[in-house]
Amino acid sequence: METQETFSEGPGAHRLFICASFNQDTTSLSVGTKTGYRLFSVTAVDKLDCIHEGVECPDVYIVERLFSSSLVVVVSLSMPRRMNVYHFKKGTEICNYSYSNNILSVKLNRQRLVVCLEESIYIHNIRDMKLLKTLLNTPVNPTGLCALCVNHGNSYLAYPGSATIGEITVYDANNLSTITLIQAHDSPLAALTFNASGTKLASASEKGTVIRVFSVPEGQKLFEFRRGMKRYVSISSLSFSADAQFLCASSNTETVHIFKLEQHSPSQDEDSPTWSAYVGKMFTAASTYLPTHVSDMMHQDRAFATVRLNMFGLKNICALATIQKLPRLLVASSEGYLYIYNVDPQDGGECTLVQKHRLFESSEEQEEEKEEENQVDGLQQPAGQSYAATVALPSTPPSSTTLMGKMGYSEDGGTQRGEVFPEHEFAEGPVCLDDENEFPPVSNQSN
Repeated sequence: METQETFSEGPGAHRLFICASFNQDTTSLSVGTKTGYRLFSVTAVDKLDCIHEGVECPDVYIVERLFSSSLVVVVSLSMPRRMNVYHFKKGTEICNYSYSNNILSVKLNRQRLVVCLEESIYIHNIRDMKLLKTLLNTPVNPTGLCALCVNHGNSYLAYPGSATIGEITVYDANNLSTITLIQAHDSPLAALTFNASGTKLASASEKGTVIRVFSVPEGQKLFEFRRGMKRYVSISSLSFSADAQFLCASSNTETVHIFKLEQHSPSQDEDSPTWSAYVGKMFTAASTYLPTHVSDMMHQDRAFATVRLNMFGLKNICALATIQKLPRLLVASSEGYLYIYNVDPQDGGECTLVQKHRLFESSEEQEEEKEEENQVDGLQQPAGQSYAATVALPSTPPSSTTLMGKMGYSEDGGTQRGEVFPEHEFAEGPVCLDDENEFPPVSNQSN
């Protein structure tokens, strides 16, 4: 459900835009910018409310909000090894952690917070931010690809099990044990996502032509969809609908695909003696005599619905949501817009654009341009200083919160002791994430 993407600069991309992510139930959109981050409410079609703008740190390339709570996780390009956790409604920092390498992605649900580095994964208990497990020497994962189920009852975590083929490791982040390995694709993985309950896992490879859905925890293939045949593409996001009946996929092309997860019953074909059913039977019979790769293509389902974007080559993320009781497709683009489309759950076909929201005001763009012009005019390189020293990011001393220091980082990733949040925060029963007075508890002490 949760989808996040970092957008590199390119032709057509908005100058302030760095990254975007939908929260776990697709009620909020988080946007990382050059000046900080923004949180938007996406519970209505006609309006897009900016509920918070954070300026604690610039150049935010990771921003994740926990459902509709006040907890937000932020990572800045200026300190890419440091994760800051904020209570944005109170304007306070809950804690911060530093890691041994750059943070590539962060995933969270009501039980766990997962930090993914290129060759390691850190699993925290989200209630007290105690480090529970460190998965060291994981296959090289340069994009930080991983997925965490939003259902905290199982907290399944999926990440690449190989750097050369599309193998998926499914890990139980609650019980801290590996569940299964799935041989999903021949090529390395490019995208992963769970459905809301954690019973299905969708994946795509770097080729981007085929999307597969597997059962969890069994790892059995349930569905196989073909996105295209003529060209390889870069899949930027996958997302299930809340009921897991649909799966959407966006890429660096102009098309967003929506697939319908339905099992075709043989009895249905027999009961409908149509020409298409007859042709379908003939293709099925003929496929047994064809090469395996051709036979597989004939059994792959096509898109149930599509969207044609008015852009090409720009990164975007998509999500399926129910807004004002109707199914919608949301597309956040690196050009600085959020698009909302109607989806016909019965007939599919081409989706209808119903609203287009700007994520930045025109006045902000003008101010940014003026600031850049002033910086260029006033830029002078000190005599005797090397070019490398001029462009280097300011170095910061090792943080006292570095996991190898104060946190008592252990190579075996064992459970670490940490300051537990006051017991009364959870004494009244289940955590109410919508009530800022209950969650997250605020502590100005960095762990």
